[in-house]
Amino acid sequence: MNPAQQKNILAIALYAAFADGAKHDREREEIRRIAESLGTDTGAPDLARLYQDVLLKRISLEAAVAALVDPGERQLAYEMAVCVCDADGRQSEAEQRFLNELKALLKLDAGEVAAFEREADVIVELSEAAAPATVAAAAATGAVVAAQANMSEAELDKSILNYALLNGALELLPQSWASMAIIPLQIKMVYAIGKAHGVSLDQGHIKEFIAAAGVGLTSQYLEQFGRKLLGGLLGKAAGKTFGNIGGAATGMAFSFATTYALGQLAKRYYAGGRVMNTQVLRDTFQNLLGPAKQMQTQYLPQIQQKASTLDMGSVMSMVRGA
Repeated sequence: MNPAQQKNILAIALYAAFADGAKHDREREEIRRIAESLGTDTGAPDLARLYQDVLLKRISLEAAVAALVDPGERQLAYEMAVCVCDADGRQSEAEQRFLNELKALLKLDAGEVAAFEREADVIVELSEAAAPATVAAAAATGAVVAAQANMSEAELDKSILNYALLNGALELLPQSWASMAIIPLQIKMVYAIGKAHGVSLDQGHIKEFIAAAGVGLTSQYLEQFGRKLLGGLLGKAAGKTFGNIGGAATGMAFSFATTYALGQLAKRYYAGGRVMNTQVLRDTFQNLLGPAKQMQTQYLPQIQQKASTLDMGSVMSMVRGA
């Protein structure tokens, strides 16, 4: 996939991010930062300019779609747009209108679209049930150790590391649905940490906590997909082939590091009686993020091994907590 095709797929993803018109200035700033960092880190097209072009409508959705000729690239563009629209829960009416318009413009295979939309709907449903306040947090079989009340700090650290390893492995999978599972698993992790400190949380509180740390849900998906796309992991077959796993891993510490730093932040926050304000949360998260990115190299073999064992069924079980 050449830089022009990458640029147009990312333009469509950015249109999806702004489809509901309700993005907070903080989220827009985070998306802008991601566009800049992706361009800097990968030698990609000028994504900072692309962000401005989309925001100011200097490049139209129709033009971005028309530039994609290969059916696999068109399917990939649609899958990315769906994931971005689903990032913060159920699609709004504006997002549904956008996706219907995009689907018509892309002229996609109806069967492939329906199959992916079913997968996406299941993950959204599981995400909404990822942290029920009335049900004790459950562990993902063979992958994640759930926090229980009175867990030791060492046990909590092990649980956080397991979530980070799992989300790092999901980032290495080529399928679009794999990235969609990362945020629900982060929600489950924060819920389990709160539970270990005697606090039962609902999903709304957890999403607010994640956002207060500076991890926007929409922008997180954009960064995950952008790195996959520009790193060559998402190829012509709409994410159905692996690409260069090793090469992709060296430039993509994002999901492992974000999950690990978020878990450590949650541990401090709930152990300390939830007294950190937003600025302290954000500063602490950034301080934790650097060391977490360095850890990703150390754990790369374990992340790759875990990625080789994952399929959609196992990932769904982990999100569900079965």
